[in-house]
Order: sequence, then structure tokens, then C-alpha cells
Amino acid sequence: MPLIEIGIRQLAAAGVTRVVVATGHEAARLEAFLADLSTRLGIAIEPARVEDWSRPNGFSVLAGAERIAGDYLLVMADHMFEAAILARLRSEGCPTRGVTLAIDHRVASPLVDPDDATWVRLRKEGLGEDTRIAAIGKTIAPYDAVDCGAFLATPELAFAIRAAIADGATGSLSDGMQRLADDGRAATTDVGEGWWLDVDDPRALAFAEAEAPTHIPWLKA
Repeated sequence: MPLIEIGIRQLAAAGVTRVVVATGHEAARLEAFLADLSTRLGIAIEPARVEDWSRPNGFSVLAGAERIAGDYLLVMADHMFEAAILARLRSEGCPTRGVTLAIDHRVASPLVDPDDATWVRLRKEGLGEDTRIAAIGKTIAPYDAVDCGAFLATPELAFAIRAAIADGATGSLSDGMQRLADDGRAATTDVGEGWWLDVDDPRALAFAEAEAPTHIPWLKA
């Protein structure tokens, strides 16, 4: 089963009723698949094509955000999540937050690829349920947690990405996140013992095939 289908099924299990998918590479083929998937699952799936998909991932966020009014879950299409993680993230909205990122403190887990992970350093003040991000990126050190690839975003995220691009940044999602973090508007939610996985190489695929059915029960069928 394609990862994008697993992701959308898990979003639906978490209560999502409409999905916008940023498409780029082989967009026509993917969009045809998504149209069929929408019919099969009975959930609205809308493509948002990024013509120059070689640009950083913040441009994909911008393409999707243009089609969404208000807050939304932002999920990386090559990540897998227990539905409970996504359902909890949906409930994390707060006027003092521009974005909430799901993080995992299990940085030494064999499921985490240290060469590809995006790391998170937390503000040391106010630790607890409303811990904020101090820094985020693939090369920061020290760090406290790993970015799980799932966000509850407000319109502030797209605004921050555009502002970072205007200031000369490349346009990555992390550029926008760091801008919100600098303003104290980037919060976190800890997945605790929840299961998730970034599937982007053969090693991670093997983990997914071995472990996903335990954590996503309908995959056993």
C-alpha cells in the first residue's frame, strides 16, 4: 500500500474530513491516484500542484495553505503515525501558538535516522505542557528532541515562511518554524510512547513492514 494512502487513512481515523496534498514530481500520476483514493475512502482529497518541486519544502506548505482557511494539520507524506498522535495534535490549538510541532524525546531510538532527522532544541524556561522551541534544523547542536513531521499549523506558519524568503532564506519549512520560534510562537507536543516513523530509505522501509501492523491495526487485514 502506498505511504500516501496509509497517511490519509490515518488522518481520517483521527477525524480529518478533507486533505490537501502538495504534488510535484509525477504530479499527474499521483493526482489520478488521489482522485481514485478519494472515491474509495469517501474523503475529500484536493491536489495543490507545485510546478517547481525542486524548491525547498516550505513552498509545498505555501501551496497547500493557499487552499485552506484557518488552522490545519500539516503532515509529511513519507511519515507514518499512530492515529492517536494525530488526534491529540488536532486538539492542541491555542491563541498563544502560531504552530505546534509533535516531537519525540527518544532521540537515540533505532527508528530515528540521525543523518536525516530534523532536531529540536527547547526553551529551558516554562518546561511542561507548553514547552516552546528555541531552535530547529538538521544541523543544530545541542538538541533535546526530534521533529516527528506532524504539525498543527495556523496561518502564521505560511506568513513566517514568506517573511523568511523575503529576508533571503531558501524557503524551507524549518526557516518558517525558526522565525516563529524566535517570536515565541512555536510550541510542541510530546508523542510520549506513541509510534511514528519517517520512511525514506530501505532500512526504514524494513522497520515499517515489520512494525506498522502492530501500531496501525487495520494494516493486518
